Amino acid sequence: MRNLIDIMHLSPEEIDALIAKAEDIIEHPKKYQEACKHKILATLFFEPSTRTRLSFEAAMYGLGGNVIGFAEAQSSSTAKGESISDTVKTISCYADIIAMRHPKEGAPLVAAKRAGVPIINAGDGGHNHPTQTLADLLTIKREKGSFQNLRVGMCGDLKFGRTVHSLISAMSRYEGVEFDLISPDELKIPEYVKNNVLLPQQIPFTESRTLHAVLPRLDILYMTRVQRERFFNEADYIRLKDTYILTPEKLQSAKDDLCIMHPLPRVNEIAVSVDDDPRACYFKQVLNGKYMRMALILMLLEVEI
Repeated sequence: MRNLIDIMHLSPEEIDALIAKAEDIIEHPKKYQEACKHKILATLFFEPSTRTRLSFEAAMYGLGGNVIGFAEAQSSSTAKGESISDTVKTISCYADIIAMRHPKEGAPLVAAKRAGVPIINAGDGGHNHPTQTLADLLTIKREKGSFQNLRVGMCGDLKFGRTVHSLISAMSRYEGVEFDLISPDELKIPEYVKNNVLLPQQIPFTESRTLHAVLPRLDILYMTRVQRERFFNEADYIRLKDTYILTPEKLQSAKDDLCIMHPLPRVNEIAVSVDDDPRACYFKQVLNGKYMRMALILMLLEVEI
């Protein structure tokens, strides 16, 4: 039995196979519409989510399966004090596969050790978000054609952004990738990402507080939210917040084939007027997420078409 807790648990070859499967689903959806008939996905979401939870549900329904679950911790027996282990052991009696989101880092790993069915980490605290990374990788592959020789800018909350941490880890395995890390000092990339991923593999990266200087050289710009509550004082937030708002005016210096990405939800870090720019790919990411989750469910359930 296989789980997906960390994107690094998938080899580059397995990611390629998932991308190929997702692209086949895109081209031939009817071929897969009963692939998981009589299979049940349980969505155990201990913190709020819109896109990820509904994406998993849409993925399972698209494969002809069914979905059970809850959307907040207060709706589950953990509100009565039940342990994660007991919850997943119980749900394993009802479902064939579980997608789990939890505010505590490592909770899906604990669940995977106790569950009797495959566990998919749908986000654990500020740690990992592997299925968002799969959506990101499919988007990059379809927009840029390859993962190699790309200059990737990560902008916003790089300290708590689990999507950023997972994507850096995944992209670090491809030749010629470089990173520009753009954030306020309070939200810089964690040292463990530098020390465990970037520095040991000698991956070129820069750190900057401003976007405008690096934007012209980027192939991919990955925006994230800069949240008011992450700052130590209001003055710093007010001083820096506009620095990380992407506008059509700022994009005038960017490459014509720049790929603009965002894991969503956005607040104001990308102006709505950017949505009509052909370089905006963040809503494509949403749709790609559904297809990659469909491919992942098929892999973990060992369903062959």
